[in-house]
Amino acid sequence: MFKKGKKVRVLFVEQKNDYVSQIAEYFTNQLYPGQYEAYSAGPEKDIIDCEMISSMYQCGEDLRRQVSKDFKDRDYLREDDDYDVVVFMEKATFDEWATKTPWQGKQMLAPMKMRSEFTATDDLELYHEYVAVMEQVRDWVKENLRDPEKLLSMVSA
Repeated sequence: MFKKGKKVRVLFVEQKNDYVSQIAEYFTNQLYPGQYEAYSAGPEKDIIDCEMISSMYQCGEDLRRQVSKDFKDRDYLREDDDYDVVVFMEKATFDEWATKTPWQGKQMLAPMKMRSEFTATDDLELYHEYVAVMEQVRDWVKENLRDPEKLLSMVSA
């Protein structure tokens, strides 16, 4: 159970922290600024997907200030690694890292569509794929973070 008045600390994780975890962090901070402290990271860091940033910008969502982070990045993450819930956004990363992290008992898997699943054959189709993923992540955040108790009940590992 979360304490009233205290923001819930949530960390979204994917391998390179360059795609869906960034979108989830962004929408959590946009939709629920009074309820959550949202972060994102991964075992590795990389350049954030420029096509994703561009597609979201065309939809009125500005991720240009987002920064890719690895688990050790103390410039942008909590010093103490104390998160209330850690949401893995891809199954492969969950399978590899869930047992290796300090977040035992606070983790869950919420897999989203990965770029490797895209079937676009031109720029317009690619744009639509990115928009669909943006909507998938936004809808997941809206539905599952509306009530912190619901989020806590989804913790699986």
